Amino acid sequence: MEKELVFGHQNPDTDAIGTAIAYSYLQNKLGYNTEAVALGEPNDETAYALKEFGFKAPRVIKTAANEVKAVMLVDHNEPQQSVPDRDQVKVTHVVDHHRIMNFTTSEPLYYRAEPVGCTSTIVWEMYQENGVEIPQNIAGLMLSAIISDTLLLKSPTTTDKDHAAVEALAKIAGVDYQKYGLKELKAGTNIADKSEEELIDLDAKSFSLNGSEVRIAQINVVDLPEAMERKKAFLTAMETAAKENNYALFMLLITNVLDSDSKALVVGSDSAKAKFEQAFGKNLVDAEASLPGVVSRKKQVVPPLTEAFE
Repeated sequence: MEKELVFGHQNPDTDAIGTAIAYSYLQNKLGYNTEAVALGEPNDETAYALKEFGFKAPRVIKTAANEVKAVMLVDHNEPQQSVPDRDQVKVTHVVDHHRIMNFTTSEPLYYRAEPVGCTSTIVWEMYQENGVEIPQNIAGLMLSAIISDTLLLKSPTTTDKDHAAVEALAKIAGVDYQKYGLKELKAGTNIADKSEEELIDLDAKSFSLNGSEVRIAQINVVDLPEAMERKKAFLTAMETAAKENNYALFMLLITNVLDSDSKALVVGSDSAKAKFEQAFGKNLVDAEASLPGVVSRKKQVVPPLTEAFE
């Protein structure tokens, strides 16, 4: 059987990388020939999880068609978030927990999407359904992914399935998920040694909203006031990126992982910024708005922006 590559989205987070590894292992057990790869280097939080459970980071690919004829996608489906030559390979499987947008294939495929907090929760279900035992290290990586995506089960995206998965995976991994989870999340909040240009691209996704390109980046911190001291530099970097990439709107969500409050920094055209204000019922003051309780890009940011742009 010819090899297929398994990968998550660009600017990969712990779910994109961890789930690719877990899903690749499962598919190989089911008779496929796959390799988990990544579309970027792991961030600090993901690197922490990989090291904690004895994994090396997957190799990074720039294109896929030069290596394989088919791929499997996890934690994404939108073309602009995927490998740039995705249209040149066959997509045989997708496992995701996001909206489905601009996704078409010429042939039938296996597609599984569930409205849960993390893609690894779905893959956990699939291990059970197929009677495949989850190795301890992979359980730890899947646990890390769910902790990351749900902010230790505090995100509004969290479901009963996520809770059940965390309990089960923590038992297999042999860790106290509360203690480990805090360490993992804090590992990803060190922004002092990174430039503004790096930070606004570290966890950023592009969305096509009614013909407008919208870029939404997120940074997790434990000291929101300290992060906001870099506001002017963030805005300068965002304006440059928006101009270079023709983004109608560039939004940076800075989230305090300890109290689940966020600040939004926004640049773009006047009409696009008006859409932001409409979406959140907030006036931008000096390119800034407070968004208490908003922590999920997928559930609390993209849907209201989509509605406003439409």
